[in-house]
Amino acid sequence: MTIENNNNLSGFRTFRKDWLEPILIAFVLALLIKTFIVQPFKIPSGSMEDTLLVGDQLIVLKFIYGTTIPFTDTTVMKLTDPEPGDVIVFKYPEDPSKDFIKRCIAVGGQTVEIHDKQVYVDGSQQVLPAHAKIIDRTVYPARLGPRDNFGSFTVPENTVFVMGDNRDNSNDSRFWGVVPVENIKGRAFLIYWSWNKEQPLFDFLHRVRWSRFFTLIR
Repeated sequence: MTIENNNNLSGFRTFRKDWLEPILIAFVLALLIKTFIVQPFKIPSGSMEDTLLVGDQLIVLKFIYGTTIPFTDTTVMKLTDPEPGDVIVFKYPEDPSKDFIKRCIAVGGQTVEIHDKQVYVDGSQQVLPAHAKIIDRTVYPARLGPRDNFGSFTVPENTVFVMGDNRDNSNDSRFWGVVPVENIKGRAFLIYWSWNKEQPLFDFLHRVRWSRFFTLIR
């Protein structure tokens, strides 16, 4: 009986050392990495075209703006504050269960105006990002909506004003307001995979957007 129990114990120790402990350590490390360092994100809509395309899969750096320790209000690992031009992932203010991705246009204390689709921050006209686009030549007056003419609006402190790079087809701060800083989950950093659903499923060669792999997001 003693020999059998020792063998069983030895077998359990071997299982724990070779399998259980490595799996547990890997799980904890993955959880820590996702909580504090990076998180994958998939582009679901065309609001950031052509900077980001539907089917792009990204790495989001969570620690850049600081990470909140779960179940507390404590922020750790903060390197910088959001800045105009950053592409950020955040919890949608009107439904925090949803993640949105947009470009930060202005931060707290800055003033935003849009005149005939041209964006001005603190009175200075902003250059359209390299891959952003305006697809509708129609210019709507402010009385018909804020898409093309907006403000003047001063961004409250501890919030940011965001817009999609597909300026005529984006649900953003023009329509529902600013994003609280605490809603920001991180800065979009790198495209690591891109999948074009418009191509036939069997055409793997063209369905994968090979040229977008490892593209830095600017």
